Amino acid sequence: MDTMRDRFAPVVTGMLDEDPRIAVVLAEIGRDGFVEATRRHPDRVINIGIREQLLIGAGAGLALAGMRPVLHTFASFLVERPFEQVKLDLGHQDVGAVLVSAAASYDWPAGGFTHMAPGDVAVLDTLDGWTVHVPGHPDEAETLLRHAVGAGEGKDDKVYVRLSAHSNEQALPVDGERFLTVREGRRGVVVAVGPLLDAVLSATEGLDATVLYASTVRPFDSAALRRATDSAGADVVLVEPYLAGTSTAAANDALADVPHRVLGLGVGRRELRRYGQLEEHVAAHGLDAASLRERITGFLR
Repeated sequence: MDTMRDRFAPVVTGMLDEDPRIAVVLAEIGRDGFVEATRRHPDRVINIGIREQLLIGAGAGLALAGMRPVLHTFASFLVERPFEQVKLDLGHQDVGAVLVSAAASYDWPAGGFTHMAPGDVAVLDTLDGWTVHVPGHPDEAETLLRHAVGAGEGKDDKVYVRLSAHSNEQALPVDGERFLTVREGRRGVVVAVGPLLDAVLSATEGLDATVLYASTVRPFDSAALRRATDSAGADVVLVEPYLAGTSTAAANDALADVPHRVLGLGVGRRELRRYGQLEEHVAAHGLDAASLRERITGFLR
């Protein structure tokens, strides 16, 4: 099966053909996927080299000129390194862009901590007006990319699409807005984000709990969480593929007027300095099915 990132360049190349407003800005990483697009659209596929702050600034300039820019590199270089430019060039100037990342929290362990970004969504949470998509399958990534870029729709909002090498076996019919109810129960709600759905379903097999699936985490679907807690009770577990607790405040806000408990599971703050393999990071952060079952059952009891 191809990866989410494998899907990225062909999908966006097709949109470049469809919509003269769309432009792609790269910082060296990912350029091989856009060789043909560069040949066909040399004025709208721009590689600015290894200058991530300029990546954001150039994208903002294109947006000010009426274009719909798609900016791509690893998450640590797209959100963390040029954060001031994300805040000012896009946010302060109130212009839109689509930021598409790769490498996620620990997808390329051999690259070391410089190429990991478990805090990317939490960092964007300090800014206003961002939509954040976290697909769990390449098909979902394609749907959410199309939703974010909006070829032919004149969109100008600020969107972050977080691609990962980690993937669920099956895609779900995501729409870029709502949480999906995957399983219904009466003793707690578990919200699985993006590529962690399969592990959550395995971890909660046989438990009397509702499982919601979130591929779009900002805006947070408060209404879906409220509906789920009406029948399953207000014990909520959030399982996110980035910094643990990132969405805890959003869940607390959604349930502010009812007694509730929230457990945030995800990537721990402690840096793992022996980088190993992706699966070892999953296990070390307690995001494998066996660890999740122990933590979820302990909380829901």
